[in-house]
Amino acid sequence: MTLTQENGWYRILYQNVGILVYFVSSVNKINRVKNALMYPETIDRHSKLPYYQQLYEILLGKIQRREWQPGDRILPESELIEEYQVSRNTVRQVLDKLVNDGLIYRQRGRGSFVAHPTLEQSMTRIVSFTEDMHQRGFTPGTQVIAAGLIPADDEIANQLDVPGGEPLVRLRRLRMADGEPMSIEESYLIHRYCPDVLAHDYAQQPLREVLEAEYGIRIASAKQVIQAIQSPPDLAQLLHITPGTALLLITRVSFSQGRIPVEYLRIHYRGDRYSLFNELHE
Repeated sequence: MTLTQENGWYRILYQNVGILVYFVSSVNKINRVKNALMYPETIDRHSKLPYYQQLYEILLGKIQRREWQPGDRILPESELIEEYQVSRNTVRQVLDKLVNDGLIYRQRGRGSFVAHPTLEQSMTRIVSFTEDMHQRGFTPGTQVIAAGLIPADDEIANQLDVPGGEPLVRLRRLRMADGEPMSIEESYLIHRYCPDVLAHDYAQQPLREVLEAEYGIRIASAKQVIQAIQSPPDLAQLLHITPGTALLLITRVSFSQGRIPVEYLRIHYRGDRYSLFNELHE
């Protein structure tokens, strides 16, 4: 290739790079304009929109752009008043709306924090915690709190259709997503159906996999009752929440393929991280 040809290629390359740079720059400008329209940063004193609505959009933008991450403490009322030059009533109205929308939460004496997004828990399928977290893109984790044999009390014996005092396997586990406590599961299994089930490490191995692989027990159906309760101190400590915080308590009896009751299960879900979902038809 001659120098003239090389110069020609350089000119073409320079022109194409210039076009690309101009295109990228234009796209960036468009995105900045869109973001400015969607997520304003300042109060427009000439706008017809009330100040509380403008401030709500500003703070909402910080959450949706993840400028404020879940768990972050947001600015206190006094700083919001000073930064945006609005009244205390306006700030409190906006913060109340963010709380009601589930976007922030308050802790007495500490301030307001960005809430974690809630997870919808389907009420129409039986899905293991591990499978559920993998589907959502979280890394599941389990801590075994207690494991052993106990005699069945009257309530559980009645639910599992066994005599009172029947030996049961009790397995209590703390369930986590990306290291954050999400729920506490307490399983009661009929020991004679799975005599060596306690030999496994359930911090590493899912219980349902062991039941199916070693004992041929597959959970085919279940019935459950759902209640809203306040967290007692012991559960609050395990779940890293304040005592009295709302929990979802699910009490479930699971059946094997032959409609035989095989597990009695209590699950305490954090109310700030879970919502229940069910689709209804006419």
